[in-house]
Amino acid sequence: MKTETIMLNGNPFHIRSWGDPANPPLLLLHGFPEYGGAWADLAPHLSDRFHCIAPDQRGYGQSWAPDDVALYRASQLVGDMTALIEHLGKGRPVTVMGHDWGAAVAYGLAMSRPELVERLIIANGVHPVPFQRALAAGGAQTEASQYILALRRDGSEQHFAANDFEKMKALFLAKMNHAWMTPEKLAAYTAEWSRPGRLKTMIHWYRASPLQVAKPGVPILDLPEMPRDRLMVRCPHLLLWGLGDTALLPETTEGLESFAPDLTRVTFAEADHWICHQIPEKVAQAVKGWLPDS
Repeated sequence: MKTETIMLNGNPFHIRSWGDPANPPLLLLHGFPEYGGAWADLAPHLSDRFHCIAPDQRGYGQSWAPDDVALYRASQLVGDMTALIEHLGKGRPVTVMGHDWGAAVAYGLAMSRPELVERLIIANGVHPVPFQRALAAGGAQTEASQYILALRRDGSEQHFAANDFEKMKALFLAKMNHAWMTPEKLAAYTAEWSRPGRLKTMIHWYRASPLQVAKPGVPILDLPEMPRDRLMVRCPHLLLWGLGDTALLPETTEGLESFAPDLTRVTFAEADHWICHQIPEKVAQAVKGWLPDS
């Protein structure tokens, strides 16, 4: 693994990479509450086909972390990764893979900058339209996502950081198989969360998001119109899904085909939300099997 810090739009971003730079780029986008190093389980299994590049995204790890919540809108997060793709490939399209919140940025890239995304891979992450519908429905996904409202509260970073991040660790590992989380890995995560102001800026992703979360049993019926033509994924799209996910339920991907006509779904009964940690070899096999000429 190689590490470096580069400037994107005038701001520093910490980058990890695996594999030969002569290989096609694969941009790996982490979610919450992870960081670029979270891809260390999967990237070595893909580095024979790709030059795997995993940034700490804005507000995370060792990258730029402005304090203002207004600087975490989706367009700005996508703008960071647009600049990184242009830096990596000199404007040529790349394959993008996203997990959790990283999937939101990956979808944003594919939808708003399709000329930069050759292929899109999502691992237990969601397109904004099916996800918003599920959050607003008042049912099982609404109930599963109430933690979003807790994170959005003023000062939540102090609550989740108390007692050596006791509540943060509980949220991270709740209701899913965390056998992959060794003491060494947990110490590395805690070190990243402990950087000055970092947990606050990580949570800003939730605060800046326009997603509406209903109360359980009380659906939101007046959602704003979402223009379908601007939310299309027109490149080949692979969705990898651990069926044991308790944070993102299957309803969050219902109707995805209407936004991604070239969609391939692969499911794994033995994995959950942390699929890339739990079964990295199988995830890599699925990716390679989906690629052309593999």
